[in-house]
Amino acid sequence: MAGKAQRLTQEEREQVLPHLRSAQWIEVVGRDAIYKEFLFKDFNQAFGFMSRVALQAEKMDHHPEWFNVYNKVQVTLSTHECGGISQRDVTLASFIDQAAAL
Repeated sequence: MAGKAQRLTQEEREQVLPHLRSAQWIEVVGRDAIYKEFLFKDFNQAFGFMSRVALQAEKMDHHPEWFNVYNKVQVTLSTHECGGISQRDVTLASFIDQAAAL
């Protein structure tokens, strides 16, 4: 993505956060970040999901913080460049939700 990432403005947050919440993303307490946990049938499906997300993250040059044990993947998104939630996180969260549905 071109240009320096900017934290979402209050107006932008009011527009996008309700949509993210309805998709089960939650705001991290004490940090300007969003979090979601994904459960899959088995490790193979979880790893396939992580691979799809990793390819997109590389294209975006925007990488999630995540943790995986067997069929569970926990994802936290925050833009370190600006110290909080940016449009990059919103875009990647949308892609992640689509990738989880495959």
